[in-house]
Amino acid sequence: MADTSGNADTTGSTATGETGKAASAPRKSSWKYIGPGIVVAATGVGAGDLVATLIAGSNFGYTLLWAAVIGCLVKISLAEAAGRWHLSTGRTLFDGWASLGRWTSWFFVVYVVIWGFVYGAAAMSSSGLPLQALFPDVMDLEWWAVLTGLVGLVFVWFNKYEVFEKVMTVLVGVMFVVTVYLAIRVTPNLGDAFAGLLPVLPDEKDSILNTLGLIGGVGGTITLAAYGYWVNAKGWTNTGWMKVMRLDNRVAYITTGIFVISMLFVGAELLHSSNVAIASGDKGLIQLGDILEDEYGTATAKFFLIGFFATSFTSLIGVWHGVSLMFADFVERYRKDRAGRATGEGETPAGKATSGKGETSGEGTTSGEEVASGARERSWPFRAYLLWLTFPPIVLLFQGEPFRLIILYGVLGAAFLPFLALTLVWLLNSSRTPTEWRNGILSNSMLTIAGLLFIVLCVKQIWDQPWSEFF
Repeated sequence: MADTSGNADTTGSTATGETGKAASAPRKSSWKYIGPGIVVAATGVGAGDLVATLIAGSNFGYTLLWAAVIGCLVKISLAEAAGRWHLSTGRTLFDGWASLGRWTSWFFVVYVVIWGFVYGAAAMSSSGLPLQALFPDVMDLEWWAVLTGLVGLVFVWFNKYEVFEKVMTVLVGVMFVVTVYLAIRVTPNLGDAFAGLLPVLPDEKDSILNTLGLIGGVGGTITLAAYGYWVNAKGWTNTGWMKVMRLDNRVAYITTGIFVISMLFVGAELLHSSNVAIASGDKGLIQLGDILEDEYGTATAKFFLIGFFATSFTSLIGVWHGVSLMFADFVERYRKDRAGRATGEGETPAGKATSGKGETSGEGTTSGEEVASGARERSWPFRAYLLWLTFPPIVLLFQGEPFRLIILYGVLGAAFLPFLALTLVWLLNSSRTPTEWRNGILSNSMLTIAGLLFIVLCVKQIWDQPWSEFF
């Protein structure tokens, strides 16, 4: 399914805006090129997203189906904007952030250090849970979690993007078959489902915030920002790939929508109609497995647990690869800045980083061509962040998560998506982006709505933290 000849097709000097006709000629948006979208869909939809949607279906039936659909449209806009920046400028997203000021670098590095430490433990635990349920007498959950983390580390360490994409595609196939099978198995009421496409709020306390939370939580984390890096890793580095990228991105969030809507169907039919409540978090899926076993037998429950593992493990290896690429780009940008200052070149002036052809000036820029070459995946910063995601979090698996760190993790995580949405609005409406690829009315509207939505959710997340216990 994945075309691996992209690197050969995108040779040339796109980083300097001097691409030849062969490199920049538009490609037809063919299905054979699809790949990064599958990766971002698989990584963005984790067990937590499925549980949140399941609980929404359990609490409100089909009422919030429209919110899940809007959530997918919002994320299409964000990922498309990130991909468009990479292709239209020839520069990486972190390079764009750095042109907005040093504050972006400080935010990013603090975020990925704290977020990576806590997320590593959460991802390993989530991947270990279904394995322990499938093989209960083999070993404890903590050791299953450690095993999945080590397998993810070894897999990403020794494989390039092409192999990574193929494995992700297979696991997405498993996720797709399992979630759609469950949606059909519970026999959804299609009349009520279509009625759920009408924008109606549940008649309950905090219904607006719950609805916004569902919209904001449909398959969206830092992996939305990583999408542009996967686009480059595929070998797409110039505007000739723009149509292909847009098709790829739509496939990503149609796939995400199918996952989410399928789980909402399960929640609405299996849980809502029976007034059955499940726990939030990954353990809610274990409870769902028990309910499925009672209703449909052991085979269905086992099949579901396999899908649960595919969902969790794709998120694990997706983050291990994508965020490590971003961290490697951050380090490379920092190294070039230091080298530029040492030779008197300095940083690229903010707002004057690109010409109309996507040219870059200054010694500190990092390009999509460098990501496409595979050099980032072999670099020491990439592998150092892989180790950071794997080994320090193992301590949390055995000793419990530190209270203050969890609060900071929640705050930084809530702040990242507003940061992403609003910086993309900034970058894609400025001279940093070639004129023909700047935002139009639709893109600006969607990104602004996304930014405002995520700001509201960020404020709520910060407000809900137990700050009195923090100090």
